[in-house]
Amino acid sequence: MKFFRSERVGSVIQEELGKMIIREVELSGGIVTVVDVAVDKNMEHARVGVSVIPASLEAVALRVLNMKIGEFQHALNRKMRIRPMPLISFFIDHGYEHAAIIEKKLLEEKKQQEGEVS
Repeated sequence: MKFFRSERVGSVIQEELGKMIIREVELSGGIVTVVDVAVDKNMEHARVGVSVIPASLEAVALRVLNMKIGEFQHALNRKMRIRPMPLISFFIDHGYEHAAIIEKKLLEEKKQQEGEVS
């Protein structure tokens, strides 16, 4: 399996940014988690997918993250010391939510089928 530089950098950004968010982002009654980082091949941009629990706080969390984006970028620059350092941007990643809904529906369907067989 090949690892490209952008994938390795994305992995490090995900880990470091996750730590920073835990320490520096206070979301009353909510949790923000970095679930994915996609760095483009030319290393100019990194799209950071975050998951917010509860979902009702997504807009607030995104606003807080975007207000602190300069601090995060500066800390990543100091920590990673790579050139070029991708510019980060945040978005809400609903992938895990959708997966949980599908899994729940599949389990319900399985239970119904087992009930019909018995």
